[in-house]
Amino acid sequence: MESIEISANSEEEAVDLALAKLGLSRSEVEVVVVKKGRGGLFGLGSEEVRVRVTPLGLLSNEDVDVGGMAKEVLENLLSLAGISASVNLEAGGSGDQALIALDIEGEDLGILIGRRGETLSSVQYLVNLIVGRRLKAGVGVVVDVAGYRQRRYESLRLLARRLADQVRSTGRSVTLEPMSAGERRIIHLELKDDPYVTTQSIGQGEARKVAILSKGDSSENLP
Repeated sequence: MESIEISANSEEEAVDLALAKLGLSRSEVEVVVVKKGRGGLFGLGSEEVRVRVTPLGLLSNEDVDVGGMAKEVLENLLSLAGISASVNLEAGGSGDQALIALDIEGEDLGILIGRRGETLSSVQYLVNLIVGRRLKAGVGVVVDVAGYRQRRYESLRLLARRLADQVRSTGRSVTLEPMSAGERRIIHLELKDDPYVTTQSIGQGEARKVAILSKGDSSENLP
């Protein structure tokens, strides 16, 4: 399957014609406007828009707008779920090293966050899975809702420091509530250079937690 060029009265019409001919969806191709159209008076002297449509399978990852693809995938997922919201692309890139941040904005989006951010993590996993399969390469897409992740991570950092001070003053270990791998990582990173405490992940699966202990202590002394 090769790239094709189609001319029509508008870009949208040209793209639709190309997609119909290729038998692909908009998210499976890259569109480049080869020639911009021009309107004429009473139709005289007008020029059609010409677009080149290329299946993504013919592109190298360096040629693909990964951020734009991820944004479109997320918008499609939200539409399928019947959720009215806008998606902002805060970072982008191309190739295997792309790191994309997508922030969802709208009203009453708590349903997208879920308990302890579990729903949001699932949405992020789906976006990474779909984009990764299309590119046949790993990508880094971070999905947030109105800055929730940033606020959550900052609150976890503050919690880690407060509990570390508590452990240092009492000598007794503290175990936090179950967290996702990403949230546990925030705790570990925040305290990794602390001279008085250390951290351990304990438990299995969804019940996995972080314990904060005095240095020299061991998991045998956890409550």
